[in-house]
Amino acid sequence: MHIDVQGVGYEVQISLNTFTRIQDLKQGTLLTHLQIKEDGHTLFGFAEQAEKELFVQLINVNGVGASTARMMLSSMQPQELRNAIASGNAVALEKIKGIGRKSAERIILELRDKMVKSGHEIITGGFSQHSIDHDALNALIALGIQKNTAESALKKARTADPEESTLESLIKKSLQFI
Repeated sequence: MHIDVQGVGYEVQISLNTFTRIQDLKQGTLLTHLQIKEDGHTLFGFAEQAEKELFVQLINVNGVGASTARMMLSSMQPQELRNAIASGNAVALEKIKGIGRKSAERIILELRDKMVKSGHEIITGGFSQHSIDHDALNALIALGIQKNTAESALKKARTADPEESTLESLIKKSLQFI
């Protein structure tokens, strides 16, 4: 995309999310990140600060370049991407073009704590990010149970025994409600 800044044109790389937000605007503000490499200078544009911050975090992960980070932000909304990383959902990340199993795991390993510490509320299928509940949900899904069925069973198990503290017993209790 090309933008005009007081008569000077700049080529700016943007995600599909940013494009969707700015496509009908005649005038506005675009947050930018300038990447300087020995083979050139590349300007990246963002419609919102959260997307820019996530982009910078992604390009700081070993093996994730600017093109991959832009593809990730084009494939998922910033909050969805933060949720996937914070919850350790490698499968969601692998669905993005250019992200394989190892890349997804590396991104999660390097950014998970930052996502959780940054204070973003992580919501997964109606569950606030609670590691045992989330791990139980992922285990049920890994067993081949549909996500909505697993969520329902997990809620019933939590209602039946709200003090359930071990992952194994929570999974077993949830399986009884399927």
